[in-house]
Parts: sequence; structure tokens; C-alpha cells
Amino acid sequence: MPRMKIYEHYSLKALNTFGLEVQARYFCSLPTLGGLKTVMLWRREHPDLPVLFLGGGSNMLFIADFPGMVVQVRLAERKVIAEDQHYVYVRAGAGENWHEFVRWTLGQGYAGLENLSLIPGTVGAAPMQNIGAYGVELKDHFYELDALDWRTAELRKFSLDDCAFAYRDSHFKSVEPGRWLIATVTFRLPKQPVWKTNYAGVSESLAGKVLDALSISDAIMTLRQSKLPDPAILGNAGSFFKNPLVTVEAFAAIKAKFPDCPAWTQESLVKLSAGWLIDQCGWKGKRVGDAGTYAQHALVLVNHGQASGVEIWQLAQAIIASVQDKFGVCLEPEPQVIGK
Repeated sequence: MPRMKIYEHYSLKALNTFGLEVQARYFCSLPTLGGLKTVMLWRREHPDLPVLFLGGGSNMLFIADFPGMVVQVRLAERKVIAEDQHYVYVRAGAGENWHEFVRWTLGQGYAGLENLSLIPGTVGAAPMQNIGAYGVELKDHFYELDALDWRTAELRKFSLDDCAFAYRDSHFKSVEPGRWLIATVTFRLPKQPVWKTNYAGVSESLAGKVLDALSISDAIMTLRQSKLPDPAILGNAGSFFKNPLVTVEAFAAIKAKFPDCPAWTQESLVKLSAGWLIDQCGWKGKRVGDAGTYAQHALVLVNHGQASGVEIWQLAQAIIASVQDKFGVCLEPEPQVIGK
């Protein structure tokens, strides 16, 4: 088998949804796990340079050119591998487009992932931050995944517990970042689904319609398109900040000063709306050069054309500081900041 082609000084503009003009010192594309041998050989020859595995580039902010190897993961697979009385088990390759995979499952008659429609990125990137939307998180329908320690070639299965999923977090993001290459993800989809449509805007969109997985998916897509810009038109990474979790006592203090502050109870904590907090600080629709916040949703940072990653990160830092100053709440970015 011939070695994979390795490119030098490779533009990543088309491979990050902010549309930033950044380069990788080295770059290769990985359509099969067998190609990982080339990456491992390159690493032995360049032990001091970093390696970054890239999916759809939808959850990354590059604030500098990448000095090492960027590997675009293109592992493809969509397959029903088992079923029992209550569930169907569907496996997908890490390089599959997430939204296209979701719509494929629905087209096969398997419900469960409809609320996660139109989330950008790939299947392999989805478990990294436990993607979620409209009352559903990836962990709710996750069964297992196969990941490869690319430094040792060890292939390991990770169960739900192994992944340590939390709010926009996982073992792969916080505990051992950069170690594991997710190869496949298996989902457990219910034969008797329970629809989750009581999230703000969803039930109204479905009024008078036949309730099924496809109609819910269509409604979710319409809602997301009304709130979030298309990265192909306006560079962005979706929601830039996590909704912060605060203690009950901290929320009581905020509520006393800001009675309209929306919140949701999360076990012993309270989740706040990051978008509302940012909006109250006057950032919605604001622009600093070509970096800005989206006019329809303060939670979304955008590239109006020629913004650099540094400029977008500086804007993010200014937003974090103003929310901290006004509410005493620290916002945490969702995207991985590369080069920080």
C-alpha cells in the first residue's frame, strides 16, 4: 500500500467553519485507519511537532497557523449492526457528516436523533463535546465507540461510562485530549421513541402537524436556520459559549438584581442562558472590524469576511469580561481554541 500523500503549508480556510486564513505546516487526509501508519511514521520523524485530528472544523477557532500535522479524518460507514426487542444499534464512521447521518437514520425509520438535526461537524467530533440541542444530548442515545490511541496503535472500545460525558464535555476533551482518534460511534435508537418537543419554539412549530421523527427534524432545522447563520455565507462555529451553571445561591443573587434572567434547574445547579447574559451586556449584533456577534443570536460569534482568529478571540475575551463584571458569571467557550 502506498504511503498517504503529505502536503506542506496547506490552507485550512475551507476546513474551518469560521473561514479563517490559516495554514497547517503539514497536512494529510485519512480515509482508512490503515493510513494512520503514515501519521505514526511522520511523528517518529518529527517528535517535537504536534498532531491535530480534524473533522468538519466546526468546533475550532484557529488563532495561529498550526505548526505540526493536521489530519483530516474521513472514515466512512453507516450500518445497522444489531437489534433487540427495544432498540436498533447503528454504527457510523467518524468522518461521516453528522447531519447527513442523522437524516439517514430517520430515512431508515429509526428515531432518536431528530432533535440533533443540522448540528455542523462530523460523527467523530460529536462525542468529543457531547453535542446537544433542544432537550437532547448525544449521550442519551450513545452505546459505544471505537477509538485508537494513535501513538501506540491500540484500538479500544469506550462504553457510555468510559466516555464520562458531561455538559459539552467528555473524556476525550478534558481528560485525555489529543490521545484518542475516534474511529466509529455506535448509537442505540429506540423502537418506541419518546418525542421531546416541549423546548421553546419546537412545540409551536409542530402545531397541527403529524408528529413523527421527520416532522420534528424538519421543525428543528427551520428553527436552527432562523437563529444561526450558514457558515458557507457567514463564518461561525455555532454557539460560541456554554450556558453557564451556577449554584442556587448565586442564581438567587442574580435574580434579585435581574428578575427577568431566564434559568433552568439542573440537579443541584442552575443553568443560565449565555445568550441572554451577552445580550444584556449590549453585544448582540455588535461588530469590531470583521469580528462580531450575530444580529439574531448574541451567542454566535461571526467572521464578516477578513477577521483573524486572534480578532475573534479578542472579541470573545471582551464578552467574557463584560459578563463577569455585570453578573459575576464566567463564560466558557465551546470551541477548541487552537494556538492559545
